Amino acid sequence: MVLFMALLVALHLITPSNSAPPMDSNPVIYDLENYDVDTDPWDLNNYAEGYDYDDVDEEIEVGTIAPPPLPTSEPPADIDVEEVPLALLPTEAPTPPTLDFTGPGLFGPDSGLGMPTCLLCVCISGSVYCDDAELDQIPPLPKDTTHFYARFNSIKQVQTKDFVHLNQLKRIDLTGNQISALEEDALRSLSQIQELILADNLLQTLPELPKTLKHLDVSNNQLKSATMHDEAFKDMSNLQFLYLSKNQLDYVPVPLPESLRVLHLQNNNIQTLHEDTFCYHDNIHYVRPALEDIRLDGNPLNINLFPRAYVCLPRLPVGNAK
Repeated sequence: MVLFMALLVALHLITPSNSAPPMDSNPVIYDLENYDVDTDPWDLNNYAEGYDYDDVDEEIEVGTIAPPPLPTSEPPADIDVEEVPLALLPTEAPTPPTLDFTGPGLFGPDSGLGMPTCLLCVCISGSVYCDDAELDQIPPLPKDTTHFYARFNSIKQVQTKDFVHLNQLKRIDLTGNQISALEEDALRSLSQIQELILADNLLQTLPELPKTLKHLDVSNNQLKSATMHDEAFKDMSNLQFLYLSKNQLDYVPVPLPESLRVLHLQNNNIQTLHEDTFCYHDNIHYVRPALEDIRLDGNPLNINLFPRAYVCLPRLPVGNAK
């Protein structure tokens, strides 16, 4: 038994152990003096000697394959192709532009100038601004237009169709155009109109005006007394502001409505006044308190020669005193 145990101990000492690697008999110790010293340098001159390049005796060929030929678009020689001249091709006649007042679209009706009115002009809450837009005619307006401004353009006339279907229109301002004519019915359908401004144009006469007007400015035109309607302002019971300066009028357009507050007639050709121009000669108690601003300066008229013409007025007119 003792002998058997001795043999086991001897075998254990002879057999190498797998539990720990063998220790190097000459370990390299690194310190600050030999830290960057290569302990096993490589010989770069003999580095490539281990590979035999002569073993590569086969050449690699890179080949290409040509694509198949594309089909040609030329017709076969036995087929005749007939050329049709462009002049013989059928064409459609252009459709003339029409106005659609029932469906004006997002930007209003077509103006006939390549874009809707509300792109050519500016539309804000019922007001349409077409000032200085190089217009030579009034563009079609949206049905809900209440105020229309087209100042400083080249508009030459106002036609009946321009304001048709515009029952909400309250103000029209066409100052600084070249308007020489208003068709007789151009303004008749405007049941809500209150302000009409046509200053600085070429008008020689006026059509029948809506009785709803409160403000009328036709100053600096070519209006003549002989071409205006008789009693043109008599039935305009809402009229408060009437501007007729810088025209060719020969007399004050009577009778004037009782509602009138401002009357400007300066720079015309008025030469005389009558007792009934502003007052009633047969009623000495008649008073006209609303009419406070009358301008007659710039006329060949001496206002001192007609004192009885002003007895019913709260203020004397402005005019030449000699």
